Amino acid sequence: MDDINKRRRARTVDLVRELAGGDLTGVRVTALGAAFKPNSDDIRDAPALDVANTLHRLGAHVTVVDPAATENARRSHPQLGYGTDAVSAAAGADVVVLLTEWNEFRQLAPEAMGAVVNHRRIVDGRHALDPARWRAAGWEYRALGRP
Repeated sequence: MDDINKRRRARTVDLVRELAGGDLTGVRVTALGAAFKPNSDDIRDAPALDVANTLHRLGAHVTVVDPAATENARRSHPQLGYGTDAVSAAAGADVVVLLTEWNEFRQLAPEAMGAVVNHRRIVDGRHALDPARWRAAGWEYRALGRP
């Protein structure tokens, strides 16, 4: 089970890298979620923070936003940037990656997000978004195990 979870994390990083053109150096990434699961501020062994930190180590400028876990994440991972809400955190992003399936992230309007990002590219790391809706709004959408 641990190997599967680690492969999912690595594959999520790979999808972000692919959308960014192969090199993450200087790429602005907005990470939606830090908590281990929605409706929690628990970040212990949170896949979301592992992915965000890996993207940072690979040269990306990562901004994390989470409805409840931001302060815990900031204490644990001060090297990452933090935002207060999804839309403002996504301003100027080259890639957005959904890492915790909070309802407020599921309900984001792709058009509103598209108005603030540099590039309409999203990785759905939790299969929580409607691919057709995001693609119809002009987003390049990727998810684990989906075309």
